[in-house]
Amino acid sequence: MDFEVSEKMQAITGMIREFVDKELIPLEPEFVTRDFKDMLPALKEKRDMVKRMKLWGPNQPKEYGGMGLDLVEHALVSEELGRSPLGHYVFGCQAPDAGNIEILHKYGTPEQKEKWLAPLVRGDIRSCFSMTEVELAGSNPIMMDTTAVKDGDDYVINGQKWYTSSADGSAFAIVMANTNPENESPYMRASMIIVPTDTPGFNLVRNIPVMGHSGSDYASHAEILYQSCRVPRKNLLGPEGWGFVIAQDRLGPGRIHHCMRWIGICRRCYDLMCSRASHRKITPDGKTLASRQIIQAWVAESAAEIQAARLMTLHAAWKIEKFGAKEARDDIALIKFVVANTMQHVIDRALQVHGGLGMTDDAILAFYYRHERAARIYDGADEVHKAMFGRRALKAYENVIAR
Repeated sequence: MDFEVSEKMQAITGMIREFVDKELIPLEPEFVTRDFKDMLPALKEKRDMVKRMKLWGPNQPKEYGGMGLDLVEHALVSEELGRSPLGHYVFGCQAPDAGNIEILHKYGTPEQKEKWLAPLVRGDIRSCFSMTEVELAGSNPIMMDTTAVKDGDDYVINGQKWYTSSADGSAFAIVMANTNPENESPYMRASMIIVPTDTPGFNLVRNIPVMGHSGSDYASHAEILYQSCRVPRKNLLGPEGWGFVIAQDRLGPGRIHHCMRWIGICRRCYDLMCSRASHRKITPDGKTLASRQIIQAWVAESAAEIQAARLMTLHAAWKIEKFGAKEARDDIALIKFVVANTMQHVIDRALQVHGGLGMTDDAILAFYYRHERAARIYDGADEVHKAMFGRRALKAYENVIAR
């Protein structure tokens, strides 16, 4: 892997870094205390600024108005945007829209692209991804009770989903449901179907309260009940029975997006920790927290962990770009739990260094502490990735005796 960052990407990330510092971080005190809908006018102004700077949709296709960056380039951008919880939204590459755009671009019909992809890339609408089910393991997408049964030219969908992220305010959902339950391969039973959220039978039961926050247009996790929800069969995304295949296409690059966003959070928290330690006086003679060895150790440990996690993630992104997600599956599994845990450690240390201030919404650390704990669960829990990697790694040694 070539570690050199091109002049083009240095310029792009430099512009984004400056924008985040000057335009987004000052908005955070309002963001953590106000309803997101109240901030939409101010955020639209920032989004318009990004579009004028030609930085909109970094990883989105050029023909639809994005920048068309490859996965490694977008990883570098995602790191800079991750320094503020507003970054990805203001630049038009927030989850779950970014993943939905990727699969619509790859698998959508011309009609689907015109109706859903184009306005989604422009930021005119939002979308959601409806896969996880209440009673089944979210880490195993072949386990699916929701059904989509053919009836003439339609599919009729029945089932219950939850953690349908950003359903509140979305124009459509991409739903994963069983269309071929009798297929011998469990990996070929489910399909993905586009469902407009105003379709009769699409019922948003509630936004699930998470860490004391019920969510809004920006970030919510809905419970959805599909009750005889009828949509045209032309809303099928990709071939029938390819739901698992498309999900894997979506989740591999998606984990790069997440992990580099988490690295951005790490960098922000590291900066806050070091600044606080260097200025917080703790003795009458003016000594600061930075004079204490335990703080110095936390700083050193955090710096080493961030660097290791960052390089792992960039290498995984490069491997996906060069060889495909299937060849990079071990790298993807490793970064998912390594980077999530690195972020937890750095956030926790930074909050501890801030003391009581760190627990308040006067600092962004409390927001990160609440909202990023889920990183070790969604897109595959830590334990699942560890077990899958460990099983594959050990299988390679079944007929080998190391000397």
